[in-house]
Amino acid sequence: MSKRTLAIFAAIGATTIYGLNHTIAKGVMPIYVPPMGFIMLRVIGASALFWLISIFGPKEKIDKKDFPKMLLCALLGMGFNMLVFFKGLSLSTPINSAVLVTTTPIIVLILSAIVLKEHIGNRKIIGIGIGLLGALGLILFGAEIRQDAPNIPLGNFLILLNSIFYGAYLIVVKTLITKYHPFTFMKWLFTVGILICLPFGYQELTQIEWLDLPIEAVGAIAFVIIGTTFCTYLFNIFALTQLKASTLSAFVYVQPLIGICYAIGTGQDRLTTIKIIAACFVMLGVYLASKKPISTVDKKV
Repeated sequence: MSKRTLAIFAAIGATTIYGLNHTIAKGVMPIYVPPMGFIMLRVIGASALFWLISIFGPKEKIDKKDFPKMLLCALLGMGFNMLVFFKGLSLSTPINSAVLVTTTPIIVLILSAIVLKEHIGNRKIIGIGIGLLGALGLILFGAEIRQDAPNIPLGNFLILLNSIFYGAYLIVVKTLITKYHPFTFMKWLFTVGILICLPFGYQELTQIEWLDLPIEAVGAIAFVIIGTTFCTYLFNIFALTQLKASTLSAFVYVQPLIGICYAIGTGQDRLTTIKIIAACFVMLGVYLASKKPISTVDKKV
């Protein structure tokens, strides 16, 4: 099996885990684990796992000139990205979350045009407008009265910010992953992530009542640390060695299907007219923004 095929499977695996995560993580927040405390568990747990498996990787040192980019990657991918997503998810609903993260390819496209000077055609501009209109519709009109979703508009806005930070992370990290082994890169990235998240999550981390946690909550925490954090970041880093950032971000299309089906199947959320319309706008926008003419398709997709 070729590395490119493995990269595609890795990307599918990561987006599947993300799709389940919207409901699984929501199920323990904020009842058992406060959102910022959950982030501390993620970065500490993933850091420990990456240091453990780095024993089986090459012995590498990070070049001093790469420290600023490493810090930026940690801020975008392990700090701001996680913090706003989990806080947003604790305030909103799993389906809103699953729909809004599909704006990531649009964000990557916009940032690629700004940072990498990539050309954006008229169709892509229209797609960006339609997609962002759908996201804005969810933020402004997607509010429901739910005890487990105390501030849906703010939560939706924070989840949209997550897409912006993660899209920026995908672009910045692309310049480093070809230089270092994934184990080396991720262990240092998450170690820096602990320091970034510590001021925001330490107090909430100490509030967790470990002895009172039901087994389902413990299982959800383990899934988020091992699956949503360790595995997905490792899968995505490997996928980026073979795929373009814009191609990898396109796998986010699968998230709403998985996230919505799982949320409804487990009774954690329900579909509404606003959610359906907004999802259609977002998906159509992402499709138009990401679709390329056959003549311009890069060999490395």
